[in-house]
Amino acid sequence: MLILTNATGVQLDPASVQQGIDIAIEGALIKEVGQGLAAKYPQAEVRNMHGKWVMPGIVCAHNHFYSGLSRGIMANIAPSPDFISTLKNLWWRLDRALDEESLYYSGLICSLEAIKSGCTAVIDHHASPNFIAGSLKTLRAGFIETGLRGMTCFETTDRNGGERELRAGVEENIAFAQLIDVAKKAGKEPYLVEAHIGAHAPFTVSDAGLEVLQAAVKSTGRGLHIHAAEDSYDVSHSHDKYGKDLIERLAQYDLIGSKTLVAHGLYLSAADIELINQQDAFLVHNARSNMNNHVGYNHQLAQYRNLALGTDGIGSDMFEEMKFAFFKHRDAGGPLWPDSFARFLANGNQLLARNFGAHFGCLAAGYKADLTICDYPSPTPLAAQNIGGHLAFGMGAGSVNSVMVEGRMVYQDRQFPFDVEPIYAEARKVAAKLWQRMDALN
Repeated sequence: MLILTNATGVQLDPASVQQGIDIAIEGALIKEVGQGLAAKYPQAEVRNMHGKWVMPGIVCAHNHFYSGLSRGIMANIAPSPDFISTLKNLWWRLDRALDEESLYYSGLICSLEAIKSGCTAVIDHHASPNFIAGSLKTLRAGFIETGLRGMTCFETTDRNGGERELRAGVEENIAFAQLIDVAKKAGKEPYLVEAHIGAHAPFTVSDAGLEVLQAAVKSTGRGLHIHAAEDSYDVSHSHDKYGKDLIERLAQYDLIGSKTLVAHGLYLSAADIELINQQDAFLVHNARSNMNNHVGYNHQLAQYRNLALGTDGIGSDMFEEMKFAFFKHRDAGGPLWPDSFARFLANGNQLLARNFGAHFGCLAAGYKADLTICDYPSPTPLAAQNIGGHLAFGMGAGSVNSVMVEGRMVYQDRQFPFDVEPIYAEARKVAAKLWQRMDALN
């Protein structure tokens, strides 16, 4: 047993602040929260938090770990004046250039940087058309090696190889879900990684593809993870080719449910939003990515029952993501205040609970011991009512001191339990080769 003493317990939703508490951790779970627990459990290891924030783990609810080696990219990228050309000239060339080695290092680096930024879990969405079979297992290795909790899926699409590519993507999703089921049953390693059934976006998946995805969701018991209405083109395409709104079309194939994660949603109709709410699905807002891709702003955030925050591949710094989400919202004339965005940040834990079948997101007995620990000497009073304000105007990833996942410190006192420099050195070599392969592609 481990006891974290003299902690400032902070919860984002429901918002609460508890000064000078002890948190007893046994195995992967919180056993008890209170005071004087070191005396109650004299055999336990004790670590004094010296007043540090200890809060339920932070979750990045939509990311692309395949983009980890794109930072500062020096490939020949043609001018990309709109979203579709950005996809074709940059991202769809990058994912086609990925092989097993580059994907492994991309996932490993992203896992390390997520932890260092304070994330206990990341929900990933993957694409590598020339390395499909086994790609999700490769990404899982990075999660397991670093100790990061996560989910991943393969981006089913027919944009490169038609039906053959589409079916290969679905098969990889199913195979990975089955691998997870076998690993859970064996119980030989921590249950850290789960599966979604992935799809790129409605405009690159035909009705025949939706039928195959429907069967995959049903057979595996997993939910769909898809981009939708990231750009207005997605909506126009659906209306032109299928005569339907996006979510309406997906719902006709039973693809919208409580485990469904829809990323972006900038141009969804009121009817589509109502469908998402009725089916208890989640929308994930990615403010910085939307700004970077110049696709517009989602003015409808307040209309969603379930809303979480992601980065869409722009790292995993969720402190920064929350700030951008809030400030962009204010700039757009939105009505929400920092407390709402703190709640959205906390909501990633609901996604974990739905998919892992465990309790996440509270400092209470029986909840997973996934914790983010921060140094934050507040210059003003800290209370439940102003946590959002401290997050928006004060804290940052630099505040992160330690990260615990599944009851184990994977990052302590700003140090990993292993030397990461050789990993970064090798990643730089692998990235250079990846960029060269991109330039060789048409």
